[in-house]
Formats: sequence, structure tokens, C-alpha cells
Amino acid sequence: MVLSDKEKIIAIISNGIAVFSLYQERDELPKNITMYDFILKIIPENIKPELSAELIDEVFEYVSSTHSS
Repeated sequence: MVLSDKEKIIAIISNGIAVFSLYQERDELPKNITMYDFILKIIPENIKPELSAELIDEVFEYVSSTHSS
């Protein structure tokens, strides 16, 4: 099975949120970096056209609600 670009970007965003949160907990991030900036840096150029702030928000909301249940 081959993942679509949309599936790939959702997986990368989810992983980026997890890594960002871990770095934030450890106080290992520059003070001026946001989650959006962090995710923008890890998305491969070839699938960046699929990226939007709304998609990041949607994935973040889903991941957050799943972990709080």
C-alpha cells in the first residue's frame, strides 16, 4: 500500500506535534518558535502544497482529544 500525499502530510504533522511537545517539555526549543514554524521546517518540499494551517489545527485537535480521553 502506498500512502497518498495527504496521508503522508497528516502522519508528518502528527509526528511533528509529538516531537514539538516533547522538546517543549524538556525546554529544548528556542523561545520564539511556534508549533506551526516547527512543522513547516519538517515538511518535505514535495508535499508542502498539501499543508495548511487548518490541516495542522485539525490534526492537533484530533490528537489532543484522543490523548485526553
